[in-house]
Amino acid sequence: MHSCKKNRNFAANFEFCKLYTMTFSEFWTTIKIRKWGKYVITLLVFLVVFLFIGDQSLIHFMRRGREIRHLEEQRDMYRAGAEEAQREILLLQNPDSLEQYAREHYFMHTSNEDIYLVEE
Repeated sequence: MHSCKKNRNFAANFEFCKLYTMTFSEFWTTIKIRKWGKYVITLLVFLVVFLFIGDQSLIHFMRRGREIRHLEEQRDMYRAGAEEAQREILLLQNPDSLEQYAREHYFMHTSNEDIYLVEE
């Protein structure tokens, strides 16, 4: 750590001691980037906090948006599956369509029929 004692480079030591012993308000008034220096620094600090720090940051917001889109896609997929299942339930309530479904999916047949499976 630098001490505020006299050394060979008196000007640099003096500037450091002056900066080191300043209060925050004095330091804030010495910032002279432009006329609006205080506001620029405040805006930059705010942007850094807003973009990168905390649970409400822009990065977390974008991740949550991506997750929401993924969950909505899953919801739509499950809804489509549920609608297809409802159509099959309605279809299977008719005895003729029930027999056709059993023949097509489970290869069921009556006792006097033969089944031939042709692979393409």
